[in-house]
Amino acid sequence: MGHRTRLIVLGRQGAGKGTQCARLAACLDVPHISTGDLFRAEAAAGTELGRRAQAFLDDGRLVPDELVLDLMAARLGGSEARAEGYLLDGFPRTLAQGQALFEVLGRSAADVAVELHVPTSVVLPRLAARRVCGSCGATSSARPGDPEPNVCVGCGGEVARRTDDTDQAIRRRLEAYDRQSGPLLGWLEERGILLRIDGVGPLEVVHCRLLNAVGNRVPLAAGEDDVPDDLVGAG
Repeated sequence: MGHRTRLIVLGRQGAGKGTQCARLAACLDVPHISTGDLFRAEAAAGTELGRRAQAFLDDGRLVPDELVLDLMAARLGGSEARAEGYLLDGFPRTLAQGQALFEVLGRSAADVAVELHVPTSVVLPRLAARRVCGSCGATSSARPGDPEPNVCVGCGGEVARRTDDTDQAIRRRLEAYDRQSGPLLGWLEERGILLRIDGVGPLEVVHCRLLNAVGNRVPLAAGEDDVPDDLVGAG
């Protein structure tokens, strides 16, 4: 097997990374690896790593570098995991994490890094309205007047606001992202692998922007490079 694509996708919480990353990973035929999902799985399993990380998440603080690196080392440490390629969703988050990733995996740690840019004024109301199903994990948005708790349309489970989605915690996470992402983005740009994509617009339009940009750097799965003419450059 030849080299499989290795991609980093960054952006503020609420930028739509989860949805876009899942679709893009399918186009690239690589695993979608979300640090948030991995930490929540560790917390649900009751591991020491999960309990330590959950304390930071509940308080709206970023998980420290050493915990994040321990988690990602466990996920990417095997040669098989690296050989199959990956899409890293929200990692690295800091310059130290980025440097550690390339130090451990070498120059081929990432072929492309994408920043999905959505301004704070857009992501704040998105995050305040976000609801998660406690049974299947599906994410939805609350509408004004919706009862609390709501019911998941997929499985019928209880849908509620995440414990780390309080207004105060959301603002702390966004401020921390803005403060810490600058040096990392500058470093990735110096390496010549950073792409900046406008993340505001309908889901399909943003998806096509990502395909256009990433497809110029790495091969997509068969049939995925045919972007509809009416969506090229839309938004």
